[in-house]
Amino acid sequence: MHPHHHHDHGHGHSRQRSDNKKSLTIALLITSGIMLLEFAGGLITKSLALLSDSGHMLSDAGSLALSLIAMWFAVRPPSPRKTYGYYRFEILAALFNGVTLFMIAGFIIWEAVERFLNPPSVAGGTMMIIAAIGLVANLVSAWVLMRKGDVKENVNLRSAYLHVLGDALGSIGALIAGLLMFLYSWYIADPVISVMVALLIFKSAWGVISHSLHILMEGTPVTVDRSKVEEVLQKVPGVKNVHDLHIWTITSGLDSLSCHLLVEDEANTQQILQMAIEQIEKHFSIQHTTIQVETSDFQHHDQQVLH
Repeated sequence: MHPHHHHDHGHGHSRQRSDNKKSLTIALLITSGIMLLEFAGGLITKSLALLSDSGHMLSDAGSLALSLIAMWFAVRPPSPRKTYGYYRFEILAALFNGVTLFMIAGFIIWEAVERFLNPPSVAGGTMMIIAAIGLVANLVSAWVLMRKGDVKENVNLRSAYLHVLGDALGSIGALIAGLLMFLYSWYIADPVISVMVALLIFKSAWGVISHSLHILMEGTPVTVDRSKVEEVLQKVPGVKNVHDLHIWTITSGLDSLSCHLLVEDEANTQQILQMAIEQIEKHFSIQHTTIQVETSDFQHHDQQVLH
C-alpha cells in the first residue's frame, strides 16, 4: 500500500487569493462610502427613495463584508479537529449570499405587485439622480471585482460580484423608469422594470446556490470529467484497474482526488504512483491527490461508498 499526499497548492492559488481580498476590500469601501453618502443625503433632503436605496447598499456592503470575513477564515491553518482548515467557510458564505440574493429578488417582486395595484407618484428627476450615483458606484465595484478578482472560478467572489451587479441592474432599471415617469408620468414603469431586474437576480442567485450546494455535497468539479480521469489512470503502464475514485472540491480553485490503483504484481509501484500523480496534474490541474497502489495479494473491505 502506497498512499501519497501531494500538498503543493502552488503560489498561483495564494496570489489569486490575495487579489480576491484586495478587490473585495476596494468594492466594500466604495459601496460603504456611497451608502453613507446616500443615507446622509436622504436625511438632509428627506427623500425616502434615497434612504431606501442606502438600505439596499447596506445589504450589499454586508454581503461583501461576509465574503471578506470568509476569505480571512479560509487562510487559518488546519487544526487536529479541522484537518482541511476553514476553506469551506468561503462556500458557506457564497451559499448565504446566494440565499440573500434570492430573498432580495423576492422582496422586489412583492413590492412590485403592490405598486402594480396602486402605482404611487414618484419624483422621476430625483430618482434618476439617485440611480445615477448608485450605478456609477456599483459599476466601479463590479469592474474592480472582475479586473482584480477571480469571479469566474471563485464561487464566494462570484456571489459578491452578483450582489453588486444586481444593484447595478437595479440602478439601470431605476434610471429607465425614472426617465419614463419624468417624461410621460408613466408610473407603472417602476414595478414593470423592477420585476425584470428581479428575474435576472433570481437566475444569478440560483446559479450561486446550486454551485455552492454541489461543492458542499462533495460533487465532482464541473471542470472535471470523472470518466476521463479513470481513462487517463487506466493508461498508466502497469495499472490493471482503477477503483474507489473520488474527486471533490475543497474550495473554489482547490480540487482533491483520491483513488485505489490495482497494479501488476511485478510492477514498480513507486514509478506507477509518480506517473499517475503527474498525469492527474497535467490533464486536470489537480495537485492534491491521495493514491493507494495495490497488488493482487492485497485485500481490503468493500467500501461503504458505492458507485
